[in-house]
Amino acid sequence: MHWSEKIAQEIARRRPDKDEYVCAAGISPSGTIHIGNFRDVATSYFVVKALRKMGKKARLLFSWDEYDRLRKIPVDVAKVDGSMEQYIGRPYVDVPNPFEDRDEFPSYAAHFEHIFEQSMEKFGIEMDYRHQGEMNRSGKYVDLVLKALSKRGEIFDILDSFRTQEAQPGEREAYYPVAIYCPHCGKDTTTILSYDEETHVAHYRCACGHEGDFDFTRDFHCKLAWKIDWPMRWLYEGVDFEPGGKDHASPTGSYQTSRVISEKIFGYEAPLFQGYEFIGIRGTTGKMSGSSGLNLSPDALLKLYQPEVILWLYSKTEPTRAFDFCFDEGILKQYFEFDRMLESCRSGKADEQTQAIMYNCTVEGREVRTVPMSLLVQMGSVVDFHVPMLETVFEKIGTPYKEADFADRLERAKYWLEQCAPDQVNRLRTTRNWEVYESLDDSAKQEVADLFAYLSGDGYSLDELNTAIYAIPAKVRGLEPGTKELKAAQSVFFQHVYQLLIDKTKGPRLYLFLYAIEKDRYLKLLDFSTPKTPEEEAPVVEEAPVEEAPAKVYGDPDPVEPIKPEIDIDHFLTMDLRVCKIVKCQEIRKSHSNLKLTLDDGIGERVIVSSIKHDYKPEELIGKKIIVAANLKPTRFTGVTSQGMLLAGTNSACGCKVIFVDDSIPCGTQIK
Repeated sequence: MHWSEKIAQEIARRRPDKDEYVCAAGISPSGTIHIGNFRDVATSYFVVKALRKMGKKARLLFSWDEYDRLRKIPVDVAKVDGSMEQYIGRPYVDVPNPFEDRDEFPSYAAHFEHIFEQSMEKFGIEMDYRHQGEMNRSGKYVDLVLKALSKRGEIFDILDSFRTQEAQPGEREAYYPVAIYCPHCGKDTTTILSYDEETHVAHYRCACGHEGDFDFTRDFHCKLAWKIDWPMRWLYEGVDFEPGGKDHASPTGSYQTSRVISEKIFGYEAPLFQGYEFIGIRGTTGKMSGSSGLNLSPDALLKLYQPEVILWLYSKTEPTRAFDFCFDEGILKQYFEFDRMLESCRSGKADEQTQAIMYNCTVEGREVRTVPMSLLVQMGSVVDFHVPMLETVFEKIGTPYKEADFADRLERAKYWLEQCAPDQVNRLRTTRNWEVYESLDDSAKQEVADLFAYLSGDGYSLDELNTAIYAIPAKVRGLEPGTKELKAAQSVFFQHVYQLLIDKTKGPRLYLFLYAIEKDRYLKLLDFSTPKTPEEEAPVVEEAPVEEAPAKVYGDPDPVEPIKPEIDIDHFLTMDLRVCKIVKCQEIRKSHSNLKLTLDDGIGERVIVSSIKHDYKPEELIGKKIIVAANLKPTRFTGVTSQGMLLAGTNSACGCKVIFVDDSIPCGTQIK
């Protein structure tokens, strides 16, 4: 049974008499909606489909959490408008749109919402959208906000039960589960100073200096804190199921806290919850490398993957398991596996699990043609993705695909080659490769001559060509069929041909390649019977391409960890933090993540090992001053003894950032 069907059955079991089931998902429009967020939607979408398959009425409710505060400015937004930090603290719906579509979509929230909603249409996913800016400001939640205020002490106790540190004196009395947006500056930097339980009027002060009264029965420019807002909306919408990232699913995460608040404060049984793993990106070459930290949206992925294949990846993977979108050759394997599953369903040979997986992948109004993606990649680049020539190629090799069959995948194949795997583009040389040819021994040169002679003739079939090219090394070198020596010679021969044609040691299956491509495009590259041309005589000096360092764009911030247990001043003073200067930085052989740093600590030199290789190049660090825990017990990492540890901050919102100090502070200075 598919995982979505198991969830659907449990939903129906818990509330068997409900007329319509509500499966929810929600995202804050904090920036580009990335593929990790999309798992929220996909998980609920598949459960809705499973419920409908059971004959139940169900809908997918999507909440735009646009009334959340703007917390930070994504890198891509900062590049467009460097002044956006002034709006931090305002709700997304009140932040101006810095992009060119501002006339059509005035707010920051509306810009990102529109992009995401358009991409959902491409997946055929219909959702019932809830805009929380409108829901809050229209007063729809007023009764539930007042209820939360009336039980603020109980809410504090629930929140406190999930914390590791003890509450401070007076903290409970000063706690309010709601934030007021200041009418003067528009931000949530307000503090409620008092609240009248009878009139429901609060007196507050804002960090901007404004002070005033707020009537919760009339003024709705306020928002409940997340762990109260979430269960409040479960009750309001009658939510039966909602997934969440593994951070929400942890024992002290948002769901467990909100579940208790839902039941004890709002009297609503919390919906069934499914935690899910994060999504990875694999591949380290080209302009869209996985290591660049690109914040990929579903719309960006659609340039590489058909919508059905994206849905298939989410459908076939249990929510608690991670999986990767691939920029490397793994994407070809994914397309192959998708095609195999789809064809097994079409032929009636698929098992129940395969049918359930593929049931989630259909997009209304679209039909997937399973033209092999690997074939489009191999042959497409050779003919420069020229459609009529590609149709001719397919006709010649016995797979007469037409443009209508492969057009949907062809653009994606081209995009993948150009943006992710430029090293796999197969382009014929324009001149003969004399450098390779002159390095061959006499037997290898004879093999090339025999291949040229055979290809110069006409009338051979695809199978005959395949037989002929395998026979050439046997004939030239006098090797017996079926021997290891012959197989090795054939492999080397093929490498020579690829080098002469496309400057590589491997490529598309050679007999298909030679048969499919028009001979007049490549035959001259195998003919070394005439002298070098002036162009071939001239030395080729290729300028090394200058690769721009990919911009690092990160995800949302990690949840803030609870403060660790208190220590006294004596324990703190046992830690010796020193300012040190990096005088040398080296990569460590066979280490994927560590760098070896030689430091001047004011007394002498010391060596530390730090796992910052993915975030810094050695030359970026030399000369910088850092803070080091100098009296940490020495430890060996990857064969190097580390005499201390540098201080750095690591977060999904920024990666690993070393804490640098002002260059004027002398080496050896203690941090106190």
